Amino acid sequence: MSEVRLFYHKDNVIRISRSIEFLKTNPIKNFLWIDLNNVDEEIENELEDYLKIYIQEEEEMIEIEMSSRYMETSDSLVVNFNFLRLNFEREPVSFILKNNILITVRDEDLTSFQETVKKISASPKNYPTGYHVFVALLETRVEVDADMIEEMTQKITTLSNSLTMDEAADAELLMEIKDLQEKTMLLRENIIEKQRAVSNMLKSELIPYELHSKLTIVVKDINSLLEHIRFSFDRLDYLQDTFLGFVNIEQNKIIKMFTVISVIFMPPTLIASIYGMNFGDSMPELSWKFGYEFSIGLMVFAVAVILFYFKRKKWL
Repeated sequence: MSEVRLFYHKDNVIRISRSIEFLKTNPIKNFLWIDLNNVDEEIENELEDYLKIYIQEEEEMIEIEMSSRYMETSDSLVVNFNFLRLNFEREPVSFILKNNILITVRDEDLTSFQETVKKISASPKNYPTGYHVFVALLETRVEVDADMIEEMTQKITTLSNSLTMDEAADAELLMEIKDLQEKTMLLRENIIEKQRAVSNMLKSELIPYELHSKLTIVVKDINSLLEHIRFSFDRLDYLQDTFLGFVNIEQNKIIKMFTVISVIFMPPTLIASIYGMNFGDSMPELSWKFGYEFSIGLMVFAVAVILFYFKRKKWL
């Protein structure tokens, strides 16, 4: 859904307009946040001309170089993130800060934006500039990341409790572990991206000094999340090792079973081979009345001796 939202101060309340013309006909100092959600290129160009800013294309937003993720000039700040949606798809979001106004550019609805709107509507005095809104968005996004990590931890715990010898050879279980590892790596990459940007913001002279304490707390929260992610990685590695250990035990049992069967049938096979040679009168049992019963009994006796020996050695 295409949407433009202009957040501005009026009568100690933060109001919302959805008209670009309203922006042009009111003092620019009243505005603190311009949110562009999947808007047309014409609207972007109009805002670029009016605010003297540059709105990047999506290809530029997703560049991995730090120079593309964080850019600072004498009067503006540009920060690009890949926000993770609940289905773990990346959503590029660009933040532009100039003249105390925050401009956000995105293509999808995001939970962190909805929650931040609720925050600034509830306490408008706490958000005098776009920088304050930007920090609030970061705080909310870190909270969303924490919720995603908590959900991931619960899935890992459930998977760990379900891992038994009976399900060890289940390929779906191994694929589930692999999927959780991939999602955990995505979370880690996404959080480290924020850590780098916030660290640079703390060095910036454009960020109001009163926001430094909040940004410091955000960095600490991010570091805490990274510790949780590292622990999740360790748990998933342990689960994978346990899974492979169970598979090895299962394979060893099968190999052991075939080995025992082979050893048990070796003496009867040898006996049957000897009496199958049929060397005529030189083999007296061939003309013996009870020769057949004797050979069968000898085979059974050989098997019984081997089974008794294996049981005594506790190999069975």
